[in-house]
Amino acid sequence: MTFNKQKKILLLLSVPLSLCGFMMSTQVSTPAAEKPNIIFILADDLGYGDLGAYGQKKIKTPNLDKMAANGMKFTDFYTGNTVCAPSRCALMTGKHMGHAYIRGNGEIPLRAEDVIIAQKLKTAGYRTGMFGKWGLGVAGTPGAPNLKGWDSYFGLTHHVDAHFQQPDTLWQIKNKALVPVPNPAKAFANELFTQHALTFMQEKSEQPFFMYLAFTIPHAELRGPQRVLNAYMDGSGKSVFAPEKPWKDGQHYGGQPNPKAAYAGLVTAVDDYVGLVLMKLEEMGMAENTIVMFASDNGTHLEGGRNLQDVEFFASSGPLKGVKRDMYDGGIRTPFLVQWKSKIAPASTTNHVGAFWDVAATAYELAGLPATKDTDGVSFVPTLLQKNQPKHEYLYWEFYERGFDQAVRMGDWKAVKRSQNGGKIELYNMKTDIQESKDVAAANPAVVSKMENVLKEAHVKSEIFPLAKKK
Repeated sequence: MTFNKQKKILLLLSVPLSLCGFMMSTQVSTPAAEKPNIIFILADDLGYGDLGAYGQKKIKTPNLDKMAANGMKFTDFYTGNTVCAPSRCALMTGKHMGHAYIRGNGEIPLRAEDVIIAQKLKTAGYRTGMFGKWGLGVAGTPGAPNLKGWDSYFGLTHHVDAHFQQPDTLWQIKNKALVPVPNPAKAFANELFTQHALTFMQEKSEQPFFMYLAFTIPHAELRGPQRVLNAYMDGSGKSVFAPEKPWKDGQHYGGQPNPKAAYAGLVTAVDDYVGLVLMKLEEMGMAENTIVMFASDNGTHLEGGRNLQDVEFFASSGPLKGVKRDMYDGGIRTPFLVQWKSKIAPASTTNHVGAFWDVAATAYELAGLPATKDTDGVSFVPTLLQKNQPKHEYLYWEFYERGFDQAVRMGDWKAVKRSQNGGKIELYNMKTDIQESKDVAAANPAVVSKMENVLKEAHVKSEIFPLAKKK
């Protein structure tokens, strides 16, 4: 995106804020030099292969590609889970799925005792802001944003509300209370999230800040501002990816006559919004003292008019097998980019194997907080600085929507245990078989035995998410 285009979008974004009675501050922040600002940007259902930096050929993502050129690209980084809520729980609490309180979708809130990144960073002198899809507690629950360490919040707290791009109501922290904010003109939610994030960034403060910007796209509903859709329409108003299979209105997600063009447009919209954040950092002279991370919450989806043929058309999962709700890497491996201009070598790539529960440990180290045993994470600051990096013994996931599925990665080995496969352990060598196409369990009984022990060890019983009963 060009500088002029970014400025044009910034102007467009500033208009809807008047609907919320919220005016943009013109004061400039002066961050504390000894502690970096930390920004984590999360896309919703973006595939591993949806960015140019990860091989995408049909969808334009110039700002994220530039972020990769200016920073570090992780090739083997994983989400917290294969669906939204537990993935975000792992991100915020630093707990993997065997230990996390929230292990599946639904409106189950975090508990008072579940400490998240924002709460810990406040003890290190950070001001905190969260904008977008929360999904870890609605108003009146102990997981509500105003009770979880956020000084500023504007967004959607309920999962289903976040399915729709023009919600009737959003939520905001005012005077430490979480209050509803009407959206009478039906402004697009992600436009509002971005504008509030930009405003938070430029508020005058001597404190460093932690900002979490969580979009609701390219998750269905596949709708967006007309300029977003126009990016993949030809001069006659037809999709450049024709033929398209329309998604009819009247179903859960709103109708979309051009699902492929709309999905591509929403991926590019995420890229546009990230570009505005990065441009704001440059304008304010903060890029050298701000670390920016970008990821997706899980793999690409098959919802709202998007189908498996569309995933294959765009190669949204890249070289990986599977999509959202799969325990294969297409469901849980994410594009992960980190930019820190003063510290990270440009255009660097790492195959360090990490996951969302590492982000908390990393943020705590960046903030100068002592190492804690309260998370399952391992800080990847050494990787960013090209120093000796401690490694995980293993990474672990579990998933409940299809019975009870588990996965573990240990070094180059990956084990998958699916209810649909009778609970039989499948074993893959990720170094030689990134597509998880050849199950080598029979040829490696010792490895399978070791993986079975890990699957038992990593899972701690949950009263909220019980195991499926055997029939």
